[in-house]
Amino acid sequence: MTDRKDIDLAGLRVRLEERRADILAHSEHSENHRKPVELDQQAVGRLSRMDALQNQQMHLEQERRRAAELSRIEKTLARMENDAYGHCHNCGEAIEAKRLEFDPTTPLCVECANHVSHG
Repeated sequence: MTDRKDIDLAGLRVRLEERRADILAHSEHSENHRKPVELDQQAVGRLSRMDALQNQQMHLEQERRRAAELSRIEKTLARMENDAYGHCHNCGEAIEAKRLEFDPTTPLCVECANHVSHG
């Protein structure tokens, strides 16, 4: 792949690494909220248990989203290391610099992304 002079690769890498650290910190912080809910009827009433279960499910979903974003970040950093960053996975064309600035993890150019979302 050709070297992209129109993008700030180092700046984007720093953003991705900072976001990765932020995700890992949030994941660690919410670990207790994702643990199984105790069903001890003496300690907690039925409505409180339902609230606790709902809270647990919200935290599990947040963790799933964090894991998906972390995966996208890791794949993007690998593409940067392999000198394959900034080019569309589908067509191989350069992804617009503004698109990468908005979302550094995007693997598709606008045209290919439109085909995927409308296909």
